[in-house]
Amino acid sequence: MVTANIRGQFVLKAFLSTSDGGRTILAFPKKKKIFTQGDSSDAVFYINKGSVKLTVVSKNGKEATVGILQEGDFFGESCLTRQPLRLCSCSAMTDCSLMRFDKKSMMEMLHQEQEFSNLFVAYLLKRNIQYEEDLVDQLFNSSEKRLARTLLLLARFGKKDNEDKTLSVPRLSQKTLAEMVGTTRGRVSFFMNRFRKSGFIDYRAGNAMQVNNSLLSVVLQD
Repeated sequence: MVTANIRGQFVLKAFLSTSDGGRTILAFPKKKKIFTQGDSSDAVFYINKGSVKLTVVSKNGKEATVGILQEGDFFGESCLTRQPLRLCSCSAMTDCSLMRFDKKSMMEMLHQEQEFSNLFVAYLLKRNIQYEEDLVDQLFNSSEKRLARTLLLLARFGKKDNEDKTLSVPRLSQKTLAEMVGTTRGRVSFFMNRFRKSGFIDYRAGNAMQVNNSLLSVVLQD
């Protein structure tokens, strides 16, 4: 396999932005389906640009949003655990640029390139910690706190490269937020209006919503 390199050295940034062999750069316009629940699970994706939404549909046809992923995130990694079919659907929330790794290529790179392997493992550990925090949040916190935390996570609050006072979040419907938080659409509407009146969020940015990092006070309050 040929990897992105400079003078024979592996360069992670170049590797994640160029097509070669088992990896391909793909463009998906907003709302385009990337894969559907039940499709063959044969590739891992990395988000170079944009946001995607993961959804599941129950046997009785009820759909729920289970995740919003953004630049720097991986998805579809269940194929590496011999999961034959996709357990969820994925669609582009914005115009997206994705790196697609076929399963064989992904396995080879994880064994051959330590820097790439470290990036992937660090991402999986971070997401596993977030799943645990989500469970604690669901069990012990009010729906208002859960909504505030969800908005801060979507805004990448606390990231070293995202330290502005006001952060941008892709505009989501209240139905989607309700599914993610585990409450009703009416409760989400009530709390979003409260956040707006308190200056924690602002809808005036077109297709994006501005989230003030002072929203953290809602999460921290007793």
